[in-house]
Amino acid sequence: MKRYIKKLVNVLVYTLMICVMPSCSDSFFDKQPLDEVSDETFWLNESDAQMALTACYNHGYGWMGLSFWGPRPMLWLDLMAGFGSEKEEYPDSVTNGDLTSSNWVVGDYWSNTWTAIVRCNNFLDHINDIEMDDDTRERMIADIRVLRAYHYFWLAIFWGDVPLVTTVLSLEEANSVSRTDVSQIWDFVESELSESAEVLPETVSDSELGRMTKGAAYAILGRAQMAQEEWEAAAATYKTIIDLGVYTIQDSFQELFWESNEYSDEIILASQYLEDDFYHVLPQYLYPEVNGGWHQFSPYNELVERFECTDGLTIDESPLYNEDEPYENRDPRMLYTVMINRKSSFNGQLFISEPGSGSSDAISKYSQWSGYSIAKFMDGSFDGNLMNYGGNFILIRYPEVLLSYLECMLEAGETITQSLLDETVNLVRGRESVNMPAVTETDTDELREIVRRERSTELAFEGLHYYDILRWGIGNEELNRQFTGMKLTTDPDNYTVRSVDDDGYALCQTRVFVTGTSELWPIPLSEIQLNSNLTQNPGY
Repeated sequence: MKRYIKKLVNVLVYTLMICVMPSCSDSFFDKQPLDEVSDETFWLNESDAQMALTACYNHGYGWMGLSFWGPRPMLWLDLMAGFGSEKEEYPDSVTNGDLTSSNWVVGDYWSNTWTAIVRCNNFLDHINDIEMDDDTRERMIADIRVLRAYHYFWLAIFWGDVPLVTTVLSLEEANSVSRTDVSQIWDFVESELSESAEVLPETVSDSELGRMTKGAAYAILGRAQMAQEEWEAAAATYKTIIDLGVYTIQDSFQELFWESNEYSDEIILASQYLEDDFYHVLPQYLYPEVNGGWHQFSPYNELVERFECTDGLTIDESPLYNEDEPYENRDPRMLYTVMINRKSSFNGQLFISEPGSGSSDAISKYSQWSGYSIAKFMDGSFDGNLMNYGGNFILIRYPEVLLSYLECMLEAGETITQSLLDETVNLVRGRESVNMPAVTETDTDELREIVRRERSTELAFEGLHYYDILRWGIGNEELNRQFTGMKLTTDPDNYTVRSVDDDGYALCQTRVFVTGTSELWPIPLSEIQLNSNLTQNPGY
């Protein structure tokens, strides 16, 4: 896939043809071909099919499109779920208690996801028109069925009942579709993934990096099964991935997210980018200002507190934890994930964020800043234009599989042995650059908390925490709270520079989760105005 990205630039007209072009009269579900290009003139040979397949993958150019595929939208999901904020506060609008059916963020996720599905449908509608090798065709079909199922998975997670559309619709059809019960959406997703996995290869060549494999199909299937609490089935799915024997844990946690490691055997699926041709701008938004970035995102202390001490105990339990020096003796992944005042450096620049320091990253510069910055994804090997980064963005990696397998075994009521722990969570914690103490706990309730905490710290900012808190049913617990930033003082009663809590941590924003409403996002108002058959989710 990587080598085909350059071709994408040459087929943008075709890409536009199969994009959804919403206006005051048309729907996200239909296709409006341009006069210059039509399906009748495009689908001529295998090369056309390959270009169309590539366009299905690259449905959001660079940074802008909010679907569930690229860096910005996936990172935003974790910010919404309580891991941080953004300077412009756009993602905050989804979980700050003000969400309505007119919210542009939710609308963007909806429209761009349907754009991707329409492209997949258009591909599947026409691929059989081309004379080509049957095995190649069969694999392409499986590829796109998995990609479409991936997008339907996210629609089911955030909207529940959605239209099940598997072919390109006319304008009249598109403006009259109704919502399908979410149970049928899940059945469809599971069927598409299970059947397609049988066709897909276990691995792909470097030149096809980014295309679907058995492991990717099964990993998405496992997510779907976990969302429905199909624990035994999900455990079997994840065991299938493990038994493939093609994935490993890379030694360096920090460097895994650098462009130089995009061929790592830890990565199961990643969205593809290429400097100069199909780039994204995550470094520009991500890096602290002292490193030439915009410091767009600020993690919350509630995430920082999840990282254990180096003895494997939480900050509430460990004798190593000192409330006056809270960032000492902590899980190495804390500094790989979050930049902390005067403890973090990047490319020779010390990160300084304390008030009055004169630093360009001082917490007082913007009211939204927490005093922390995101360290994950900062590429120490990249010295190019921060607005022109070609590093891929990881969507699924092997630690998720291992942690999910353990969770499924636990929730299915299976006996938890030390051998199982060593083959799953302890492989993740034992990464050479992390080397956290092995988990030995087998009590169900205690281990459940350990596994959930491990998912939070290992997978932070990769787009899974919102999914996790929804399926765990703990949104009310996670989001109805005051969020905080860096520790500013050990004497909060006499500190006047900025508002702090009783422990001296900067006060940031509050979030809201309304039980019975916040479990789902609203159907965009613009869609309901076009189509009276689309009903709204409760509370909106």
